[in-house]
Amino acid sequence: MTRILDKQVLAPNIVRMRLEAPRIARKRQAGQFVILRPTTRDERLPLTIAHASAEEGWIEIIFQIVGQGTTSLAELEIGMELSDLVGPLGRPTHIELFGETLCVGGGVGAAPLHPIARALAAAGNRVTTVLGARTSELLLMQDEMREFSAELHLATDDGSVGHHGYVSEVVSKLLAEGRKFDLAVVIGPAPMMRVTSGVTVAAGIPSVVSLNPIMVDGTGMCGGCRVTVGGQTRFACVDGPEFDAAGVDWAELSKRLGSYREFEKRALERHRCNLSESR
Repeated sequence: MTRILDKQVLAPNIVRMRLEAPRIARKRQAGQFVILRPTTRDERLPLTIAHASAEEGWIEIIFQIVGQGTTSLAELEIGMELSDLVGPLGRPTHIELFGETLCVGGGVGAAPLHPIARALAAAGNRVTTVLGARTSELLLMQDEMREFSAELHLATDDGSVGHHGYVSEVVSKLLAEGRKFDLAVVIGPAPMMRVTSGVTVAAGIPSVVSLNPIMVDGTGMCGGCRVTVGGQTRFACVDGPEFDAAGVDWAELSKRLGSYREFEKRALERHRCNLSESR
């Protein structure tokens, strides 16, 4: 069992939890994730390790409340325990001295971007970070990113802070100014990754995206997280979650992400009904 050490509501429907997980904290590397179950009645949830301390024995996850599983997780409080936690899973991010690196995060994508950007900076890279969200209150991890970013650019759909528009527009502006980058890491909702990585790939920048398809066991056995990259079937849980953006079949990914939307909606309705009856 894994104890919840801390819990914070970062923004509407976005929660950060610190979990007691000393063995995972010692072994995890940037880009890896865990799979957990809030209770024995819940589905398995894959969530990126947003931060960790090997010395203190904890990891942090940041998640958005969107379905039954994340709703159940958000209902747990400090001192309570998760039913299951396994990790670290997935291939770690390839970190080396690239030079000028561009890290772009959209919405909750700032959480998986954070350890990658931090590791790139620690390896001696100059990190330019672009964060975006629908509104200013949904912009995550600004202070954490500012610690190691040579530049931090913000964008909001409603113009409440930073550039009035999308992160892809900020990236296009930087490139139009003559900026050169040796690597781009783009993480966020699939449409944002598709558009933004399209800009960086067109500019000839090696670009990496982190894919989040449906995932069940996290070991490559179920095949639920299959994606097509470079014309080949890959499994996000063991071959990723990071892939070369230039080869991703975005249309297939978007279709698969919506496969269980109605099932998830009904599961959430049942959960709320059961919760109401128990009170």
